[in-house]
Amino acid sequence: MNKEMKIIGVREFPEYLDRAVDYLTSKWKIDRKIYEDCLCNSLVTKHQLPRWYLLLKQQEIVGCYGLITNDFISRQDLYPWFCALFINETIRGQRWGERLLAHGRTEAVKLGFSRLYLCTDHVGYYEKYGWQYLADGFHPWGATSRIYEIQLFDILSDNWLRNSIG
Repeated sequence: MNKEMKIIGVREFPEYLDRAVDYLTSKWKIDRKIYEDCLCNSLVTKHQLPRWYLLLKQQEIVGCYGLITNDFISRQDLYPWFCALFINETIRGQRWGERLLAHGRTEAVKLGFSRLYLCTDHVGYYEKYGWQYLADGFHPWGATSRIYEIQLFDILSDNWLRNSIG
């Protein structure tokens, strides 16, 4: 990874809390109180989730994502959810989205999960990284999103196999 870029967990670096709340609020246009409450409680919960991660270029936040129990979607039976993937426009096209997706899969495995889900309106992007369309889901505000799933242990086994052969 580029030496000036790193991915950190807000739980491990709570000094980034306020900046993370501001960043997520500005990028996703969701009421600041929601992110503030979620991120503050993520620092002290005894539960595995939620977890929030930041992509830093030196000390500046240039990307983010979260692992949460539900992404405002009707499929309450599915979790955890990969959410809020965002990469600043200035560094798009440099595979940082792919790196954050991979980081999220690794973190989910560390937390003991065998599958990961996400909801989106994008078609084609997540499929490039092994995500499979599962179904449509419904949001409280009336919108519909595509739900994707990825099996985590298959990915780790494939990577292990590739690394051990090659």
